[in-house]
Amino acid sequence: MKKTILWIIALAVGALLGVLGLAWLNSLMDFIAMVYTRLFQLLAVPTIVLAVITTFATFGAQGSGKIFGRTLTYTFLTTFAAAAVGAVLYVLVAPGNLPAEAIGQGGEAVADAPHLSYYSHLISLIPNNVVKPFLEGNVLSLLLLAFAIGIGLSKLPESENKAVVVKGLLGLQELLFLLIRGLIWTLPLGIVAFSAQLSAQVSAGVVADSIGKYVLVVLGGNVIQFFVVLPLFLLSRGLNPIHVLGRMMPAVLMALFTKSSAATLPVTMDTAENRLGVKKNIARFVLPICTTINMNGCAAFILVTSLFVMQNGGTSLTLTTILLWIVVSVISAVGNAGVPMGCYFLTLSLMSGIGAPVAVLGIILPIYTIIDMIETAENVWSDSCVCAMTDHDLNPS
Repeated sequence: MKKTILWIIALAVGALLGVLGLAWLNSLMDFIAMVYTRLFQLLAVPTIVLAVITTFATFGAQGSGKIFGRTLTYTFLTTFAAAAVGAVLYVLVAPGNLPAEAIGQGGEAVADAPHLSYYSHLISLIPNNVVKPFLEGNVLSLLLLAFAIGIGLSKLPESENKAVVVKGLLGLQELLFLLIRGLIWTLPLGIVAFSAQLSAQVSAGVVADSIGKYVLVVLGGNVIQFFVVLPLFLLSRGLNPIHVLGRMMPAVLMALFTKSSAATLPVTMDTAENRLGVKKNIARFVLPICTTINMNGCAAFILVTSLFVMQNGGTSLTLTTILLWIVVSVISAVGNAGVPMGCYFLTLSLMSGIGAPVAVLGIILPIYTIIDMIETAENVWSDSCVCAMTDHDLNPS
């Protein structure tokens, strides 16, 4: 709560500083915003790669059975559905662009980028050496590479060499998280800079309309996924969604207020076993994995926010682009395990990696606190659904 208040204060202070119209102050805010953008770009590549690799290397190795197969299948299906719902809503609601002046040179850089054919673009995603995607910050190539390495590590037979590699990667991830936490600790200064940078050039009415529609898409997608899509998954397996939700409500409510699936996990497991009647061996295997990789709300947030930022940077949102980013958002959400500030930071990393105008994300950050509450509740509800469906499939009554 204190962090939320601090972010809102920082947003207000930045907006006030931008309205003052002082040239030297605007230059200072531009400089600070550029520093934060470069720091996020610095952390983007290792954040994405290590998160995906360690997730699949750790849980893939444990999942040589029907339980893991069902868990992974339902996780990908529900996560893909969440992203697809977000895409449809985005097209229907069609949030408007922020004024071009607000985007600055970041938008110009995206607009001036060379345009490749779809075939050439697909070929460019396949790396022909290990180093090049890291040097270029090619996010899509890195996701493919990380996915392959993570699955490969999970399939290696257990040995001392494998253990050393996995522990080394986990150690690097812990170090990266420490750096990220340090950056987040100073983030109010960045919010001030981003807010001042935008308010110095943007009409408040246009921003309110554009951001309002963006928030409508994000929250609307979460509501549809929560009350329509996930219940349909349960009904397809012969389960009563009202019964399942009623039994799992303590965990869902705790997730709403804690904004942490991990912190809610003990309650989720206890509720699933003692209230919903899931077998202990299934609940204790499925739920920890789901807490790490089943991120319905995160997938929708990554997709909608990425489309919004890219649109404001001049990218044409064709059907091909939307479908491609549905895939990216699903893979990114699954690999988002343990990243502080989760979806927001990963989305910012993805946008930094492709040169999109990340300044737009500055005014989204305080709003994200509210979004995060709803997303976390949706994630735990989805975890519960996956657990219930897996238990039903393996122990039919």
